[in-house]
Amino acid sequence: MVQLCVNGARTSADGAVVPLSPEAVADSVAEAVAAGATDVHVHPKTPCGRDTLSPRVLAATLEAIRARVPASVPVGVTTGAWAEPGPAARVARIRSWTALPDHASVNWHEPGAEEVAAALIERGVAVEAGIWSGTEGAALFRRSPLGPRVLRVLAEVTDPDPATARDSAHALLARLGTAHGRPVLLHGEEGGAWPVLRLAGRLGLATRIGLEDTLRLPDGGRATSNAELVTAGTREWAAARRGHD
Repeated sequence: MVQLCVNGARTSADGAVVPLSPEAVADSVAEAVAAGATDVHVHPKTPCGRDTLSPRVLAATLEAIRARVPASVPVGVTTGAWAEPGPAARVARIRSWTALPDHASVNWHEPGAEEVAAALIERGVAVEAGIWSGTEGAALFRRSPLGPRVLRVLAEVTDPDPATARDSAHALLARLGTAHGRPVLLHGEEGGAWPVLRLAGRLGLATRIGLEDTLRLPDGGRATSNAELVTAGTREWAAARRGHD
């Protein structure tokens, strides 16, 4: 699986290539799915470009995407603490959603992660457990009674250095252990995005790529779209897998 991470917490300051409005997001997702993305992770944005868990914005974003892509492509959203400070407020937002994503990511190192995950499960939304390197997320997740119930683990390598990101990825996977037997999606960010994606290929793990994780192509050139990143990502992952075989 190659998941598309559409926009992340990026803003207009990162350039016009980053889709922010529901319509721009839907166009970008449709192009990336045509390029080979099989799953979508998106950050719905307010009109001023801020991440939000607002039911109105979420519904508009999901409606726009689902009008452009096949129903077989799951669409997920963030529940990051920066989008709605306070665990109780995040839970309240989830309970107020009028349209539901297929899955939502929960960063396990954030306060209230268990409550947020439980609220999603109660609403029938699958949970992606976001486990960041450099945090206590892996240890907390190993002890979590909800661990066996998540859809997958997003092993996120926050080390942006291409020289050390692979080592950071190995260390994170070791801390995760069996991950409650759940599938693992391994990815990096910024300078570490491509080395970690290739490692995922060598290990046969799912991965993700998109403008949330990097604005650069493997050769260092500026990406012009999510579709371009997905095309490069599927190629790099497959080449790494063939090298392993």
